[in-house]
Amino acid sequence: MFSPLIKRGAFVLEGLNAFSTTIYFNYIFFHMRDQFGFTNLGNLSLCAISGAVYCVTVWLAGKFAQRRGYFVALRLGFLVMGLAMFVGSGFLGRVVQTLTSQIILLILWTLGMSFTWPALEAITSEGEPPVRLQKAIGIYNVVWSTAGAASYFIGGALYERLGTSSIFLVPGAIHIVQFLILRVLEQTPKTSISNQLIHSETHTGDNPNKQTNPPSTLAKVFLQMAWIANPFAYIAMNALIPVIPRLAERFGLGPMIAGFFCSTWLFARSASFVALWLWRGWHYRFHWLIGSYLAMSVCFLAILLGKSLLLLFLAQLVFGFAVGLIYYSSLYYSMDVGETKGEHGGFHEAAIGAGIFAGPAVGALSLRFFPSQPNLNAWAVAVLLLGGAAWILSLRPRIKPTRPPNG
Repeated sequence: MFSPLIKRGAFVLEGLNAFSTTIYFNYIFFHMRDQFGFTNLGNLSLCAISGAVYCVTVWLAGKFAQRRGYFVALRLGFLVMGLAMFVGSGFLGRVVQTLTSQIILLILWTLGMSFTWPALEAITSEGEPPVRLQKAIGIYNVVWSTAGAASYFIGGALYERLGTSSIFLVPGAIHIVQFLILRVLEQTPKTSISNQLIHSETHTGDNPNKQTNPPSTLAKVFLQMAWIANPFAYIAMNALIPVIPRLAERFGLGPMIAGFFCSTWLFARSASFVALWLWRGWHYRFHWLIGSYLAMSVCFLAILLGKSLLLLFLAQLVFGFAVGLIYYSSLYYSMDVGETKGEHGGFHEAAIGAGIFAGPAVGALSLRFFPSQPNLNAWAVAVLLLGGAAWILSLRPRIKPTRPPNG
């Protein structure tokens, strides 16, 4: 059980992590377009490489954090990411701006990031009973999503006004700040008497806000469905993010305006986290999960194939709310059902990595083998999303009613 001070510090680290990783990972695709002439095919392939690395390493990193400690994992992650960013910027000496060097730096940065998210998720949820787990995960989701949305919003302006080095130097400086904050938190007592009292009070029968857990079999089915839905949500998101530079060109938007306009879905996702944090009615409700999944799939196509900025804006709003509920479901059920928070956080993130790989990979393969069909990547991913919906629906009949027995 971590003290409130450490929990608050973890939220600060989380927000900084979201801000820094969003700048680099989203605007590296603009850099690759401008520096190496990357088209959608190149950027989708690059994103797939990062996803494949993350899928494997984050699962192992979650196990590492569970065994060696969350602070150790965070320290390693911040150091590796910071090193990659400063090398990429040329701050530590002249960096060779070749395609190979950029891919190596992306892989190194992805490896470092793998050690951060499972540990931050675990610190947030460690020792929290169901009533307070809802609040803790709500704060966690609002913090990282809002920081990420703000980062994307201003990232285009940084890229356009300060140049390419900004997408390396700004994250690198943030990682130094994170490392220093972590050193302070490591000197802080992990538990406190007040925290233990609150913990015990939350478990008493007199607590009016006590939340009743669903049957374990039902909870595990929802966890399974969420672990299926979330990678497919990341398939959609990461089949979209690498092609935003070309999407912006189609509408005549520069990096700065693209950052302002195309951050709409990120802010919508953040708003959904606030709503889902304050309202618990979506917990263990199948129609909310499948409805969000279907809405996400339709809006994915609308964003990539829409002919007007108004349609793009509206589709982003719905898309953001939909992926928000799917992500929240995966993380909440992972932490609600699982006891080993670091390992479950690692599996949750590994599923995200699978989505980051699969969506861009399918899009890239479609463009590679059918270059004359520029929109085929959108339709190919849509078919993949349809398969995910069928998979989730196949689990629906197994869910038992939660009504209490008669008599």
